[in-house]
Amino acid sequence: MVSPEVILRYWVDEVGPAGWYDRSDAVDQTIRERFRAAWDEAVAGAYGLWLTYPGGTLAYIILTDQLPRNMFRDDPRAFGSDRLARAAAKIAMSRDWDLRIDEPARQFFYMPLMHSENLIDQERAVRLFKTRMPQGGADSLLHARAHREVIRRFGRFPFRNAALGRPTTQAEAEWLERGAYATTVREIVARQTAA
Repeated sequence: MVSPEVILRYWVDEVGPAGWYDRSDAVDQTIRERFRAAWDEAVAGAYGLWLTYPGGTLAYIILTDQLPRNMFRDDPRAFGSDRLARAAAKIAMSRDWDLRIDEPARQFFYMPLMHSENLIDQERAVRLFKTRMPQGGADSLLHARAHREVIRRFGRFPFRNAALGRPTTQAEAEWLERGAYATTVREIVARQTAA
């Protein structure tokens, strides 16, 4: 079994901010080799003791929210443990455990809400990035707003449709063809610049 410290050392220190949001086949492969078994165990109900303190909860959220997106790109399993991560994040935030973790790693408490296809979660993610990420939250806040915009518009993330076997609507197809998420980010930046 893997420990929370191993996950945090890998994701926070080895991959770090420079690699968190860059697609890398090498990183994806390393994550599959090192953490696939742990993800399977978490989905089966293991690691409940991690949820009794801030660092363990952060490791659990990374294991169930971030790492599957690398392990299972273009596969429904990429989102298969989102509900576990979301529940852990909400409990941790109710205890203010997120505030006991330094930035930029603190953002991973908020990512499960940003990944949610529920508008209430999206609204909360925007508030959290705005109020609890004072040092490095500008870029994260922009992306939280973009995710919320997509959910407001479509009620789901159209870029997940293929992986989840969902039919794509005409409006979603047009959005995907126009640049999808990147276009939404540009539109938000343009509105902020004009304001």
